[in-house]
Amino acid sequence: MGLFSFFTGGNITESAADARDRGALIVDVRETDEYRRGHIEGARSVPLSDLASIRRIAPDDQAPLYLYCASGARSARAASQLRSMGYADVTNMGGIMGYRGPLVR
Repeated sequence: MGLFSFFTGGNITESAADARDRGALIVDVRETDEYRRGHIEGARSVPLSDLASIRRIAPDDQAPLYLYCASGARSARAASQLRSMGYADVTNMGGIMGYRGPLVR
């Protein structure tokens, strides 16, 4: 278990499976160039620097959102910001560095 797993509460690979089971939106909050180098299948790119644009892909603030970044730090910040924006069901999955599934390029 990595350092940021302490803050996220678990394993990003398991969290991705949970997100899919729930029909949740998986959100990659890394910058666009990082996303293009490899991301979790089905993840949408919404960089932390443009988090307000989330309303375009998730207009329902009750929809479950699962966030990740490189290490878990940006996704933790994004989760906090989204909660302050009124999103009720936000999960920080942690960092993609701990992901054990295939990546899409």
